Amino acid sequence: MRQWMLKITEYADRLLEDLDELDWPESIKEMQRNWIGRSKGAELDFYVLDRDGQERELKLTVFTTRPDTIFGATYLVIAPEHPFLASITSDSQKIYVEDYFEKASRKSELERTDLQKDKSGVFTGSCARNAATGEAIPIWVADYVLGSYGTGAIMAVPAHDSRDYEFATKYNLPIRQVVIPKDDSGCATDKAYTGEGIMINSSSDRSQFDINGLSTAEAAAKVIEWVERTRHGKKKVNYKLRDWLFARQRYWGEPFPVFFLEDTGEAVPVPESDLPVTLPEMDDFTPTGTGEPPLAKSISWVNTTDLLSGKPAKRETNTMPQWAGSCWYYLRFMDPKNSQALVDESKERYWSPVDVYVGGAEHSVLHLLYSRFWHKVLYDIGVVSTREPFKCLINQGMILGEWQVEYTAFINKKGDLVSADLVDYINEYRQEKVPASNVLKSGEAYVLKNNPSVRINARAHKMSKSRGNVINPDDIVNDYGADSLRLYEMFMGPLRDTKVWSTNGVEGVHRFLGRTWRLIVGYPLSDGSYRETTITTDVEPSHEQLRNLHQCIRKVTEEMEGTRYNTAISAMMEFVNAAYKWETHPRSILENFVLLLSPFAPHIAEELWQRLGHADSLAYEPWPEAEEQYLKDDMIVLPIQINGKTRGKLQLREGSGEDEAFAAVVQDKHFEKYLSGHTVRKRIYVPGRILNIIVQQNK
Repeated sequence: MRQWMLKITEYADRLLEDLDELDWPESIKEMQRNWIGRSKGAELDFYVLDRDGQERELKLTVFTTRPDTIFGATYLVIAPEHPFLASITSDSQKIYVEDYFEKASRKSELERTDLQKDKSGVFTGSCARNAATGEAIPIWVADYVLGSYGTGAIMAVPAHDSRDYEFATKYNLPIRQVVIPKDDSGCATDKAYTGEGIMINSSSDRSQFDINGLSTAEAAAKVIEWVERTRHGKKKVNYKLRDWLFARQRYWGEPFPVFFLEDTGEAVPVPESDLPVTLPEMDDFTPTGTGEPPLAKSISWVNTTDLLSGKPAKRETNTMPQWAGSCWYYLRFMDPKNSQALVDESKERYWSPVDVYVGGAEHSVLHLLYSRFWHKVLYDIGVVSTREPFKCLINQGMILGEWQVEYTAFINKKGDLVSADLVDYINEYRQEKVPASNVLKSGEAYVLKNNPSVRINARAHKMSKSRGNVINPDDIVNDYGADSLRLYEMFMGPLRDTKVWSTNGVEGVHRFLGRTWRLIVGYPLSDGSYRETTITTDVEPSHEQLRNLHQCIRKVTEEMEGTRYNTAISAMMEFVNAAYKWETHPRSILENFVLLLSPFAPHIAEELWQRLGHADSLAYEPWPEAEEQYLKDDMIVLPIQINGKTRGKLQLREGSGEDEAFAAVVQDKHFEKYLSGHTVRKRIYVPGRILNIIVQQNK
């Protein structure tokens, strides 16, 4: 079936190279690198031999990332779906090959490439010439080779590839070592040596080619030069990435703006003035039964005319996949009502690229990769001004259910309990559920209550209807308010971490918001209502109050920028605790605190802002900035010694003199018992370090 494809492979190198400039989790970038699968190597040609051992015109081309090991290639393997399989297979092997092909066709690619599975294959009955050694080597068919990757054929080097080694060992095929470690430590004889090293057994009188003694890197370069000179191959960069199938045989999807002339079949784009092409209204969009898409049923919509030539034409009846919209929706958010362009140039330059994209890792190699490709195409045609769509990517953690934490103990074959931190392979142990009443939390781990030396495994499940552990947000809002729900979701832990829901935690942040309200508005009146204003005053804030505020501003700002919202909330809780100890509550201090609170609890913050005397929304107020002069902690802790023995410590302002320090000691009741009834003979003061008071008991 002929279908529309997007040539994403043309952008493979750019998609790889530009990953380095993105602030994304390294795991996601690595997943995209692996999906694109760029590998440098060579394509080598092996001519198939006839019954008499003469080279036929038919040749098998293989891709390899290790051309240096060509002298170690002792057989070839082709995929069951390789187009040359039938023409290569001998009459005597035909029945076996066909049976193997039929069995392989029932397996998925994942099953075929599973490294743990037992390798299988069948000899095709034919051989090919290894141009480097001049030897005839057998051609096998095996399902661990995929027709969709490379050329669908490989040269097998069992001494230096683990899969080839397993296969060769099973079918008693030759294994020739051609690489040894540089340190001459030798290679194990019961497994493949896959590392780099020095070439051995790599020369041939027949081909007059010799790479013995070279490093693997030098040998690879020399092999590529030799095969290109002798026309037995070429240097090649290969990709796992395949072009993007961009068509669906269904009604619901964006129509392709293309029609085909009936007389020639020529594809003609719909004039821009006639865009967008909209779907026809249809009552029946079930499959046609003929292989044609459902849109083919709308005859009046399908049949059209090319206005330029006047010739009859038929519209394309395939539709685009869902990716057609999801790849660029973020651009439309920048200018949603523009009917003349995808996005206004000035708005795009102002908003692009997206500063932060929050999404799960499940989008790593589909939506995120497709969006990057789509964006680069738009960049090339001048629609967008940036090479990448999303500057920063954050993978949010999952919220697990509250009620169903399962505890599991591990028991060995002797029936003894084994601590979970000592278990490597859980399948080797019997697992036994432990009631929550028998479990204690010890630090970050869980242990048995009656045997704390034994750790157990604790697992919570994600929220799902089947487990009955779903939390309805409406219920939380009704009981605690929307701000409490928002605040708790951010207070549960780091944004990127998986977290377990706790309704008790919602109650905790709800109490914090209540304390914040009473700090500013005051306690309820006798009738249960609250005053319309606040209990704040317009007094000049003290140095200590300013220090508390600006330390909070700095901490909240830094933690928000690092998406550590839980620690930003902790900083605000510490501020409220400190503010409750103040004798006065300056309006200027608490106004700035309300601004800090507003992104986390916007509803209560707006209400407090209004009660503080502001008619307009705080949403348009500038974010508070921390002032360095108030960030320095100007208090020091001074050790106090009496006759050379440390008897306590005092908190003093930095820069306090000897008289000030001594006066503080005299006024502190803690030191009264050491000074009472004694005469001070001497004072030894080291500013900021220590005060030693020498006393003598009175007679």
